[in-house]
Amino acid sequence: MSTTESQPKKKLIEPRTLKGFRDFLPEAMIPRERLIDRVTKVYRSYGFCPIDTPVLEYLEILMGKGSEETDKQLYRFKDPGGREVGMRFDLTVPFARFSAQHIAELGTPFKRYHLAKVWRGENTQAGRYREFMQCDFDTIGTTSVMSDVETALVINDVLERVDLRTEESFTKFVVHVNSRKILNGALEKIGLADKAVPVLRALDKLAKIGVDAVVAEMAQTAGASDEQARTILDVASAKGSNEDILGRLETLLAGNELGLAGVAELRQILDSTKAAGVPEERFAVDVSIARGLDYYTGTIFETFLTEMPQLGSVCSGGRYDNLAELYTRQKLPGIGASLGLDRLFAGLEELGMIEKTASTVDVFIPLFDAGLSTKYCEIAAQLRKRGIGVELYPEPKKLGQQLKYADKKGFKFALIVGSDEAERNVANMKDLRSGGSREVSLDPNALVDAIVSATS
Repeated sequence: MSTTESQPKKKLIEPRTLKGFRDFLPEAMIPRERLIDRVTKVYRSYGFCPIDTPVLEYLEILMGKGSEETDKQLYRFKDPGGREVGMRFDLTVPFARFSAQHIAELGTPFKRYHLAKVWRGENTQAGRYREFMQCDFDTIGTTSVMSDVETALVINDVLERVDLRTEESFTKFVVHVNSRKILNGALEKIGLADKAVPVLRALDKLAKIGVDAVVAEMAQTAGASDEQARTILDVASAKGSNEDILGRLETLLAGNELGLAGVAELRQILDSTKAAGVPEERFAVDVSIARGLDYYTGTIFETFLTEMPQLGSVCSGGRYDNLAELYTRQKLPGIGASLGLDRLFAGLEELGMIEKTASTVDVFIPLFDAGLSTKYCEIAAQLRKRGIGVELYPEPKKLGQQLKYADKKGFKFALIVGSDEAERNVANMKDLRSGGSREVSLDPNALVDAIVSATS
């Protein structure tokens, strides 16, 4: 018996991923990167600048900043130095810490965007995972309602650009907008101002659990009487056109300065977005949304795809004027929103708005003749210099096998060059989508023109 035969077989580790975590194959990752690129371009067009923060924060930075639920969902542990640390559950709380630490250098107002993964140990479901990416943008250092208006416009512009089938795209969505000032003003009027957190947490569940369950939760967690709870629900259930709702709120909140300020701010946001050319129906005043996180103080947003409302909000946020005060005595009011990339991507996939491909380029050059390998390298290099990506197959397999590979990867064109074509300085350009083919010149500029013309 040989030495090799006598050795026991090595036990293999089963390749698997944790619940709520995923691998992304090229077919999924390529359109994700395209979506990220579009989102980033919108953020930058408004003057937002990129930052990054650590995955781990001291636990005291994160605890108690979202809600009791997010505290329970925190991935937390002691590091090798014995420090209590946690993995960020969103990008807003780390940004508040970041701002307090660096604002003297940055100045105000400071506008940032941050695209990164966050972690929450919550129950998984369609479009919801334990590791997911958020695409945040925020303005810190101003209480001006103009920043609220700009936040609304950025949300609109981002959602207009998420259909990945075309460069100039549009999908149907509605941005629900409210103000915590309205809700807090209503609570002041009925004597529950000191119970705002439990009342608004309960209200935020209205769409999920219904009126009676919300009333019961308000009674249990905030000591609200049935009359008090139903008064809040009366405010939250205002229906009709935006103007009808705002008018009703002005009546319900008469005499309450905080609540009326919230109504006035919503009116300015709606007037300004209309003036900027946004269709009026794109924004809907919805007093029932409260946002579950405790740090919101003013305008709040939740965005829904009209064809998939069951998916939940794909872009949410609002004003948080006191969050940074946990880390600094300097006043650093802020407002921003977060695009939930993974949830949005799941919805776009179901709606057929994702053009899937496993290739990052459109053009494929098979190694048809091993003796022409340098010629193929020359063609590919000339195209890349002119901004057209190319993949060159590394092995001289049968042409059918190479084209089968190209079909699977999702290339649009194959440039086939044999000895006869090389001698005449032409290529057989095969359209891998339609199956048609034609002869094109290998002059670099002419070849680019042929590819661009066939693509458009």
